[in-house]
Amino acid sequence: MTTATNIDPRALRSHDFRNFVHTVLLVGGTAFLAGAIAFVTFGYGGIVYAVVFSAAGIFMLGRASPKMVLSLYKARPLAQHEVPELHAVLEQLSANAGLPAVPKLHYVPSKMMNAFAVGSKTDSAVAVTDGLLRAMTLRQLSGIIAHEVAHIRSGDLRVMGMADVLNRVTGFMSTLGLIGVPVMFGTGLDFPVLGLLLLIFAPTIGGLLQLALSRAREYDADLDGAALTGDPEGLASALSVLERQRGAVLEGLVLPGARVPEPSLLRTHPRTENRIARLMSLRRDGSRTLELPQGRAVPGPSIIPVVRPPRIHWSKMGIWY
Repeated sequence: MTTATNIDPRALRSHDFRNFVHTVLLVGGTAFLAGAIAFVTFGYGGIVYAVVFSAAGIFMLGRASPKMVLSLYKARPLAQHEVPELHAVLEQLSANAGLPAVPKLHYVPSKMMNAFAVGSKTDSAVAVTDGLLRAMTLRQLSGIIAHEVAHIRSGDLRVMGMADVLNRVTGFMSTLGLIGVPVMFGTGLDFPVLGLLLLIFAPTIGGLLQLALSRAREYDADLDGAALTGDPEGLASALSVLERQRGAVLEGLVLPGARVPEPSLLRTHPRTENRIARLMSLRRDGSRTLELPQGRAVPGPSIIPVVRPPRIHWSKMGIWY
């Protein structure tokens, strides 16, 4: 991995090692849980079924095309002439990451501030929403795109997909086991209490492990993205903007000035303040190594229709149109 000159390499190696250990433990725990549920439900033969189902799911996951996911979000490709600055940044980041192919840049017609990556190293795409393009500076957008490129390079999409497959196998086996418990009680056979508790709580435990894995991979993508740009403050600034926007949305759903507390165990992403603190701990000096092109960074006028409140036809007094 190419480390930028203003990133402290010792801090980066320490964070990378910790995230690697977390990922191994969480993926291993998810796989062990799936195997345990399969054994409780069907014995040793259940482990074989779990392996077969998991292998089939992971194989199908690898065959899924990025276009399929992008179509669900009504994403369209962003041409070079629309956002030449972002294309230049994406190409440079892909070169820094050593990707064999530059991810395709896509535009999602949504006012939400979001970005995501799909695909593999050889066939991938990075999608950004209209709201994100209009709220961020080019420096902040570069940090966000670097974060998504880091996901692609690290194979996080496949890791998270594998964890999801294992969790689904766990849930399926647990459901079959719970269906079979009344049958066993009806025949007078004893069912181990620990096995019953495992059948009941395994899907919840698997879900919590999957959420923890997601948080670990997000931390890793933050740090690797900062190494690609050499500018941890750029991504930290973007995360701060996203947190303020998220807080404003939550305040609009509840009482003004109130925030909805979200337990750490139920978050797909780490707390923003923790992510920013980790990014800031990487700084070694105030320079930036990623040369940003000059110019605009949005694709011209938004393609989203202007949303206006309903108006009153005063001549008819109260008829909305």
